[in-house]
Amino acid sequence: MKLMHLGDLHLGKALGEFDLIEDQRFILNQILSLIDQRGVDAVLIAGDVYDRAVPSEAATRLLDTFLSALAARRVKVFLISGNHDSDQRLNYGSALFEKNQVYIASVFDGHPVSHTIREEDTGTEVTISLLPFVKASRVRHFFPDAQIETYEDAVRVILENSPVDTGKRNILVAHQFVAGRGADPELSGSEGAGAQYVGTVEKIGYDLFDAFDYVALGHIHSPQKVGREEVRYSGSPLKYSLSEVNNEKSVPLITILGDEPVQIELAALKPLRGMRHLKGTMKELLDPANVKDTNDFIYATFTDEDIIDDAMGIFQNTYPYTVKIDYDNRYTKTMEQTDITSIVSSRSFSDLIRDYYRLVFGCEISEEEMDVMKMAAREAGVIDEAG
Repeated sequence: MKLMHLGDLHLGKALGEFDLIEDQRFILNQILSLIDQRGVDAVLIAGDVYDRAVPSEAATRLLDTFLSALAARRVKVFLISGNHDSDQRLNYGSALFEKNQVYIASVFDGHPVSHTIREEDTGTEVTISLLPFVKASRVRHFFPDAQIETYEDAVRVILENSPVDTGKRNILVAHQFVAGRGADPELSGSEGAGAQYVGTVEKIGYDLFDAFDYVALGHIHSPQKVGREEVRYSGSPLKYSLSEVNNEKSVPLITILGDEPVQIELAALKPLRGMRHLKGTMKELLDPANVKDTNDFIYATFTDEDIIDDAMGIFQNTYPYTVKIDYDNRYTKTMEQTDITSIVSSRSFSDLIRDYYRLVFGCEISEEEMDVMKMAAREAGVIDEAG
């Protein structure tokens, strides 16, 4: 039996001003080709299907197209919600989907939802347990007498009250921040990384999952194992932040045959557009001898000492998918070593906004734009009416 592990699709996500629907459609079509080539029997999707709780129309259409393509191939799908998803929205139509072997578990009801599938040729049976993203407070609702102080306590209580049949091969699909005993997973900026939390998810130990032959995790965007080979983040299929620029994206292919050890192969993914970080003076970076792959997503760091007017506009003439421009020069190095609190408190709101606008956009802010910024600051209570 061959399974594919996906996670963190984040359908509907944007990079800066750039909508990624076209890039996401491209990578999902590539995944469908892999499924055809490798004879995949089932796909595990470990949460964060959408980028927002209220997804765009384009995002929902893309998921519909992908699931329909899998159903047409008679590939089983096991899908859970992540912390970016609305569990109720993702759950809509789930009973109808099951008729096409698309199994959705997005609303936690006290126990993981389990399905046993069988490959007729080899007789291999696998039980797949689906644990959607859930908060500790909701777990306490189902187990009021349990001692639940941390998120790890909550997951432990769930699993202790959902015994695993060790006579079968067992897989868990979950959306958690799972850490090894010695080190945390490698994080990327798109998850909002913190020491104890990633986004709103508190970390837990991977040894909670010792009863499972394979654990398909979602939430961390860098593909990696945690503790043992069979506890694994698939990672996001596309790069969603600058910190992922050096990641090689892939999807795990899991082969289970009788009582043999689980086999894991990482199948490489190639995006429609790459992502690169360029650093140097604008003149150096735009020198025709240095220009290449102009359709990549670009993060540019200028080492010019002076702010360049309309830097983004000029740079996008060559690299149209430039996401962000910043500076690394004597001014920014001085700012890094300066007590920013004293500077902010001694300068007016307008001066701070003008400096920020020059640094980010490379040009002066207009009076109309300044009025809008002041209006927003007043509504947020940052400045008073006189400011």
